[in-house]
Amino acid sequence: MGKIDIADKFAKIDREWTPFIVSEVNGHYIKLAKLMGDFIWHHHADEDELFYVFKGELIIEMRESTVTLTAGQMYLVKKGIEHKPRTGPDGAQVILFEPISTLHTGDVDSERTVSDQKWI
Repeated sequence: MGKIDIADKFAKIDREWTPFIVSEVNGHYIKLAKLMGDFIWHHHADEDELFYVFKGELIIEMRESTVTLTAGQMYLVKKGIEHKPRTGPDGAQVILFEPISTLHTGDVDSERTVSDQKWI
């Protein structure tokens, strides 16, 4: 596997809230996603989920707190914590680090669920 140009990969993404896999390391996927607006409340019972903001603003709401991230910042949502990502007005480009077994919408099956994640 050669080097990965993150900006080039983001330019190929044509859907919001749909993660695309760019690499795999030690049982984890590295995924890219373009986000705009609100997502859904969900949690991952058995996996932590790390959000790294490449561009824009990401707000992660949890029942007890809210974290706002901008480019170059990251946050780890621990397993079992219910959360609802949303973006600032201009959206966000996010890199996700999570175990291969992590389901896109965790415990919730909705119209936003992507069960067949693709490599880009």
